[in-house]
Amino acid sequence: MRLAFPQSPLLLLLVSLSGFALVRPLVCQEPSASLKEADADYREGVAALSRNDIRTAKSKFEAVVKLAPAAEQGHSALGAVLVREGQNAAGIRELQKALAIKANDGSAQMNLALAYERTGEPANALPLFANVESTAVAEGQSLPPYVQASYVRALVATGQAAVAINRMKLLVAQDAGNPELHDELGSIYAQARDWVHAEREFAKAISLKDNLAVVHLHLGFVLQAENKSGASTEWMKAYELSPRDAKVAVEVGKALADAGHDEQAVPVLEEANRLDPRSIAAADQLALVLQRVDRVQDALPLLQSVVEAEPRNANALINLGLALSQVHRATDAVPFLQRAIGIRPSDATAHQDLAAAYLQINRTGEAVAELKAALKLAPDSPQMHYDLGVAYKLQDDASDAIQELEAAQKLNPSAYEPAYVLGQLYMQAVRYQQAASQLEASLKLHPENGDAWAMLGSIYNKLDRLPDAVTALREAIRQLPDQADSHLLLATVLIKQNQPPKAAEERKVAADLMRAHMNLQRAEVATNSGKSLMASGNMDDAITQFRDALTFDPGYIEAHKELAEALEKQGNAAEAEAERAQARSLANRQQ
Repeated sequence: MRLAFPQSPLLLLLVSLSGFALVRPLVCQEPSASLKEADADYREGVAALSRNDIRTAKSKFEAVVKLAPAAEQGHSALGAVLVREGQNAAGIRELQKALAIKANDGSAQMNLALAYERTGEPANALPLFANVESTAVAEGQSLPPYVQASYVRALVATGQAAVAINRMKLLVAQDAGNPELHDELGSIYAQARDWVHAEREFAKAISLKDNLAVVHLHLGFVLQAENKSGASTEWMKAYELSPRDAKVAVEVGKALADAGHDEQAVPVLEEANRLDPRSIAAADQLALVLQRVDRVQDALPLLQSVVEAEPRNANALINLGLALSQVHRATDAVPFLQRAIGIRPSDATAHQDLAAAYLQINRTGEAVAELKAALKLAPDSPQMHYDLGVAYKLQDDASDAIQELEAAQKLNPSAYEPAYVLGQLYMQAVRYQQAASQLEASLKLHPENGDAWAMLGSIYNKLDRLPDAVTALREAIRQLPDQADSHLLLATVLIKQNQPPKAAEERKVAADLMRAHMNLQRAEVATNSGKSLMASGNMDDAITQFRDALTFDPGYIEAHKELAEALEKQGNAAEAEAERAQARSLANRQQ
């Protein structure tokens, strides 16, 4: 298990907040006007930085770089500010320019080391940290705690956990009352999977200062890794302590979702998205959870925003493609999934999702090709074998379908679906005994499958296992009481058992069900016609259609609702409310 521990904010370290001259005398000549202006801009930038006016500081340092491109101080200061703003790539470039001009610029070395560590380049950071530490030691000084903490994180990231822990323990010993240092040490222990010591350090940090959101977040991760209770409580504590911090909300929401608490994660991630609508992380995490809680329509615009912001984000492309397929927009899904595969051709899930989209739009041959590609990447995946078996079945290729479904069944004996589809295939091939065995196996794993019971009842009838057929068909009727076919088949079996009165009862039930189904279809047609008429402003004819629908099926809720709307538009509020009340009553009875 890998834990993500948010890092401390990158602090700026400039050589001097009071500023210093960029100009050095050249052959005793007076500096040029541009150099004097650059010096003034630099001082104003440092002053702005001291009062946390980052925008002004950045503007002034950009001016310095233009006016005095050969002065390392401007590049160093601008690079530090850019990194502070999160523009890491641009900041790193400026810091590299500063060091190209003056290799021993300690401020640039330190800021570049911090930036490298922050952006996942610890190997590049370590020699710079070593240089600035050597310089500090030579001058009888020590690195600031936040720099040492970053140095330690770089050591951990490059596999030097033992060295990192020893360094961090020394820091903690020097300032035992500093909760942030205990948090850093706990994070290092956690990355080394030393949960006991990690939990102890986070608990110590909380005992020193209970209102640090990030420490509660970290403690929650460790409790989860230890399979202890209380992880969600710690995460929610972090969220309560930083209710306006979108980044904390994203971390908490993701943690809750990863722990299987999607319903609890949704409001947290919705708040993160509200606090920072431009946050790609918030949009992405919220979309993933909404997909899982069956709010796919709400997830779609979020996924689209992620893909627009990060067009080469393969995961986002896959998730968007899947979501579009889920709402039956497979034609729209295909190009996104194709793009994902173009970026990451070795992603078996992308091939699988593209195959599902192809199947939805009847491009079965292409679906088979994608599933074959997926199986080359994940040959032991029972789901891939099952999906390919179903695709072959749709191609009427029973032989290959059976082979793939049997492979899926062997790889995952606890899955009921392969046996169910095998039962269908064997039934179609008139291999009734094998079909019965497969359906029995499927229903043993998943008895709540009315269609499987109906199919098994039909097979038992063909095998002349009449008592078993009656049992199976009655279970099918219990689970699917509105389907007429099982009643008709049961009537046939009862005749074979010489029970004409009971058979007649089943035929009557079937006839009533078929009549009700036909009336429902008529009601649906009339209601749709009425909706079209209402949309065109023809209220009288629309009302006639809605009333006709209710003569076909008085219990059709949508017709009552649409009639209520039409009546209200005609000014008949009392009758409209009566129709709405009828719709509510019917809905309550169906619950």
